[in-house]
Amino acid sequence: MRLKSVAENLRRKIKVYQLVMTDSRSPKFARCLLWLAVGYTLMPFDIIPDFIPVIGHVDDAVIVPLLVFLALRIIPAEVMEDCRRRAEEA
Repeated sequence: MRLKSVAENLRRKIKVYQLVMTDSRSPKFARCLLWLAVGYTLMPFDIIPDFIPVIGHVDDAVIVPLLVFLALRIIPAEVMEDCRRRAEEA
């Protein structure tokens, strides 16, 4: 049950972020940060290689959320609310 709700929440957030990245009211810098987060996630290599103990895996868990956090801080609240509403309707 819990895993299903986490997956649904993640799916909803991804849809909101997709809408934010395509919304013309979103600042370009915020959209760029979100694209960097996506790119870093899909990149076949890491800035800090995974074979380095602990730090190699921690960078993935820190960099992507940090980029998303910074982007969401820049985006106006009304844009986020509109995108959340549109994601719920879809």
